[in-house]
Amino acid sequence: MISQKKAQRFLWLFGLFKIPMIGFVSPSIVVLDDKRLVIKIPYKRRTKNHLNSIYIGALVIGADLAAGFHAFIIGKEMNKDISLAFKGIKADFISRPMSEVYFVCNEGETVTKMIEESVISGERITKDISIEVFTNYLEEAVLVANFTIGLSLKNK
Repeated sequence: MISQKKAQRFLWLFGLFKIPMIGFVSPSIVVLDDKRLVIKIPYKRRTKNHLNSIYIGALVIGADLAAGFHAFIIGKEMNKDISLAFKGIKADFISRPMSEVYFVCNEGETVTKMIEESVISGERITKDISIEVFTNYLEEAVLVANFTIGLSLKNK
């Protein structure tokens, strides 16, 4: 797996040049390995709503990154050029996040199998990827939301 520092640099450049909305919320990588990605989005003026909780748009960006960026990195590690899209999203909000939020995706093995299946079949593969959203993740984690994203990928 590429280093966390290199992945963070790539994420920053991706947000700067490809999808500026990503850069707007200043995400950072907390954990990156072949099974798990944890993304943090800070609690600041740009990510808060009028109720002083994290804005739903910032939450969706975090969920998008937790699933999509992890798939992209895994594809790069496998030396595969993948085309990545989302086919659907479902969210369950448990409580209002009133501090920085952490998006945890433990679906690395599922994504690896999806890429392998796409290489063999030549077809687009779509599966639901689960993302849990926490506050106080590094101390005493509090679950604030669950996302399920339909990740669709194809080996180019």
